[in-house]
Order: sequence, then C-alpha cells, then structure tokens
Amino acid sequence: MKKLLIMYIFLVGALVIYVYNYHLENSRINSLSQESGGLSGKIDEKYVMVTFLSGIDYWKNCLKGFEDAAQALNVSVEYRGATQYDVNEQVTVLEQVIARKPAGIAISAMDPNKLTKTINKAVEQGIPVVLFDSDALGSKAFSFLGTNNYNAGATAAHKMAELLGRKGKVAVITLPNQLNHQQRTKGFIETMYKEYPGIEVAVVKDGKGDALVSKQVALEILKQYPDLSGIFVTEANGGVGVGEAVSLLAKKTKIISFDTDKRTLDMVKQGLIDATLAQGTWNMGYWALQFLFHLHHKLTPSLSSDYPLMPSYVDTGITVVTKENVDSFYAK
Repeated sequence: MKKLLIMYIFLVGALVIYVYNYHLENSRINSLSQESGGLSGKIDEKYVMVTFLSGIDYWKNCLKGFEDAAQALNVSVEYRGATQYDVNEQVTVLEQVIARKPAGIAISAMDPNKLTKTINKAVEQGIPVVLFDSDALGSKAFSFLGTNNYNAGATAAHKMAELLGRKGKVAVITLPNQLNHQQRTKGFIETMYKEYPGIEVAVVKDGKGDALVSKQVALEILKQYPDLSGIFVTEANGGVGVGEAVSLLAKKTKIISFDTDKRTLDMVKQGLIDATLAQGTWNMGYWALQFLFHLHHKLTPSLSSDYPLMPSYVDTGITVVTKENVDSFYAK
C-alpha cells in the first residue's frame, strides 16, 4: 500500500511538472506573439546563409525565401559563401561567420564530411545551425531542409524511360563527392536497374559542376558511346554544358538536367534539354530561417532529452519542367 501511494505521488508530481512546462512554453510563445501581433525578433538579430559557388543563379531563390522570412520576423540576414567549388574556402567562410556569433546559421554543405567539425563547433558554441539543399549527416545541425534526392533521381529515371520508350543506353554526369548528387545518381541508377531492364547505364562521369568541363566530358562520352540515347545531369551548370555538346554534334540524345537557372530554362524552351527538375528552393530558405528563429528564441517544445527540437528532415519538393510548363519557372 505504501509503495502504491509513493508511485501515485510520483505520477501526480510528474504530471504537474509536465503541465507547468507546457504552459510555460505556451506563455512564452503567446507573449512574443501578443507584443507585435505575431512572432517578431529584433532588427539587430542577424541570421546568416552560407553556400558555395556563391555567385550562381541557383541560390537566388533560396536567399529570396530567407529574406522573405526575415521580413516576416523583423530580423536581419546576411549572405556569405565560398566563391569557388572549394571546400576549404567554405570552411574558412563558416569559421568567419561563427566568430561573429550570429543568431543562427543556414548552410548548404559542399562536402558531407569535411564541414562536420566546423558545423559542430558552431552548435557547441550555442549557435543554432540548420542545413539546406545539401546535408552533412554526421553533424550536430538540428535539421536538414531539402529535396529528397534519391526520389529526384528516381523521377529522372522514370522521365528518361518515358523519353526513350524504355530502351537504350544512358550516361550520368554528376558531382561524385557531394552527398545530394550521390543520392540523385543512386536513385537514377537503381530505378533503371529495377524497373527498366531495357535501359543500360553505360557510364557515370564527374562534370565538376562546371559547364565547360561537363561539355568536354559529354563530348568524350558521345565519342566513346556513339549509340548513347540519353544523359542525366545532376546539376544545372553541367546540364548547360551537355546541351551545348549535344547541339555541337547535332545528336538526338535526350537530356534531363537539374534546377531552373535561366540558361537551363532557355535550353528546355529550345528543345536542347528535354526536361529539368525544379527544386523547392524558396521553401528551403524560408523554412530554414523559421527553424533558426524558433531555435534561437527557444520556442520549440522540450518534452524530454531525446525528443527532437525540430523535424530532422523536411522534403521541400520537386517538379518536372518540360517545354509545356517551362514559362511558369522563369523569375518574375
């Protein structure tokens, strides 16, 4: 009887603590909301987006989402990144950002492993970090927001099979050291192997994320495999280079590319690229900042030590772009 009474007191105490913490969390959120009619920070509260190849068009929509969220939350943002496809430069940029102790960092990891130590350093110093577009699985970042890249590769395989009538020989041009591109390649190859036995993936090559390099690689592949029916390119610069190579040789090789920079969309419109995959880049930027804001202001529930602070993964979606719908994807 005494043990039962002790257990009862313990359970009641635990319930009281839970209810108290729950109302405390809600009070903090409601207080912040009531002060300004919604969630609002301070204009000197700065969040930083960090990328690589920072000048390319791809990041513009990510940054637009980041800026739109900043405007909604009344906070400031800054855009930084490695100017080249150089992981050491991105590590240096990230170190510089950490030294300034921002309210939060959103980063697209050029390498899934080589940025982990620096990302963890930021988190250990109390700076919230979320990853977007390209993940670093072993890091202490709170969440990853981006495309389900394996499924994107599978989508490209289904579209290629449709274009080729389920038979032929294809190639992949990718960035083999970057996790999101590894996943796209894997999704494409495995889907072809499992569902389209009439299509052979003949070769996978590194295009280094560069139009000129990818163009040269495509010319070499087409020379080696003159009967090649299709090429899947896992990023936009490479897709443009491959489009130029196929045009130069006057081949009828089908091309599926990635992303929606203007040069890619123009080639889709001209028929040089048969399809491209549009990522939810605005979603990446917008929700990355929303997550960082919640983490910085401790607005997330903490029910137990192993309860996730935020969703660990958010799929930001993908759309197949062809001649039929390409006009909808030009920047307005």
